[in-house]
Amino acid sequence: MKIEDEIQSSFRNEKHKAIVNLQFTQLAVTNKLGEMFKKHDISLQQYNVLRILRGQHPNSASIGLIKERMLDKNSDVSRIIDRLKRKKLVVRKECKFDRRQKDVTISNFGLSLLEISDNDLAVLEKVIDSISDADAIKLNSILDEIRKNL
Repeated sequence: MKIEDEIQSSFRNEKHKAIVNLQFTQLAVTNKLGEMFKKHDISLQQYNVLRILRGQHPNSASIGLIKERMLDKNSDVSRIIDRLKRKKLVVRKECKFDRRQKDVTISNFGLSLLEISDNDLAVLEKVIDSISDADAIKLNSILDEIRKNL
């Protein structure tokens, strides 16, 4: 469905339409992801931390490294780690080299949860199967260009 029909609005020009369309689509994807992760009792930010830690696995990551790699740069990583620790999805230990720093690793339970989540995400990825690889490359390039100019 076209954005004009979805939100029943008109736009000043095509670039204004593109900005609104980008925001509307981002919110739709975020809401869908939120629904998927809710059934696993994790938030989008918690999933993002788990994904980062899986990329580091079997090595640990510092809170600073996790914060650098977060999609949502405004996230309170320490609080997210605390919640994941209570759910036994991560392990947090004192750093051997700097007692002020904490090393965080993903637990086996966290890895299992991500494996299940990967299957859910594969279903969501099918939504984008309606566009060609060439269009996906073009879309990624456009999105990179927009972020570069922010």
